[in-house]
Amino acid sequence: MSTQSQPAKQAQQLTPFASALAGALGACFSNAVVYPLDVAKTRIQVTSSAARGKRKDELNMLSMLLEIFKQEGINGWYRGFAATMLNTFSMQYAYFFFYSFIRSSYIKRITLKLPPGSRPPALSTAAELSLGAAAGALSQIFTIPVSVIATRQQVGRSVRESSQSSQGEGQTDESFIAVAREIVREDGVTGLWLGIKPGMVLTVNPAITYGVYERLKSLLLLASSVNGKLTPGTSFLLGAFSKTLATIVTYPYIMAKVRIQARTSDADASESEGLPGGLNGNIKPKAKHAGALGLLLRVLRKEGFVGWYQGMSAQIIKAVLSQALLFVSKEQFEHWALAIMVLFAKFTSRS
Repeated sequence: MSTQSQPAKQAQQLTPFASALAGALGACFSNAVVYPLDVAKTRIQVTSSAARGKRKDELNMLSMLLEIFKQEGINGWYRGFAATMLNTFSMQYAYFFFYSFIRSSYIKRITLKLPPGSRPPALSTAAELSLGAAAGALSQIFTIPVSVIATRQQVGRSVRESSQSSQGEGQTDESFIAVAREIVREDGVTGLWLGIKPGMVLTVNPAITYGVYERLKSLLLLASSVNGKLTPGTSFLLGAFSKTLATIVTYPYIMAKVRIQARTSDADASESEGLPGGLNGNIKPKAKHAGALGLLLRVLRKEGFVGWYQGMSAQIIKAVLSQALLFVSKEQFEHWALAIMVLFAKFTSRS
């Protein structure tokens, strides 16, 4: 009996590997459910209302979904799906792995300083934010090339050409490899890391999300008699609130990052500086990449403060639904991962 209970006891705590796998699978599931909304919000974010002549009522989620369907059919709603799922899995796996590893190491370090048998105190909000930011920065470095390719695929060649006034020389292949080669040909290997700077700033987004979520979760569990688990409904509400708060705080940089990766910001930079190859030019200049701060300043001059938040409602709808589903499904995936670990531990103990 003792030989069987020992493996089960060891498996009760998810390793960083299992926790990362549960988080990544949950993220893929939640993003797949709302994927058409993801494509629509990306199109809205890269569309400059001043440059493209779009009315504000044409830049909402429903109007964009209908426009994509009319022009590209239902396939347009799932443009770049495989690349986005790969990006989601790799990004979330890396984030959850680093977050679980750093958090568990930090808690162990605190526990060593306490008297034997003492329970470690709940982490402060500042500690949660710092750990989340560190995990987000590490995951960004390794996964942003896939994010750049996925963004280019979601936007589509026609949208990029209308922004850059380039004809693409008749090239229609928009597969993962073809888009990667196009990026390397235009910008070199470093082009795969476009948006890394605003991406690093945006590490505070998941940090705020998970920091607020974990903090509220610990407060709710402390105030109630629930045995270490929240109900799916409570997890959904906490996830929705946490992601909404994080999105509002960081949205200008979210918009800037998408425009930089899609290269729709380059034409605006050329036009504002009087370079050929802008919206009305016929000569394609050497690629000039706009920085996040420069882009935000140009948007402020052209569209005012509200331009920084163009498409935020679409971002919140997609992000809140996806993040809330992630929190709920992650709990379920953790249960499955724990069950697999118990079975695996029992199997190895018998052999």
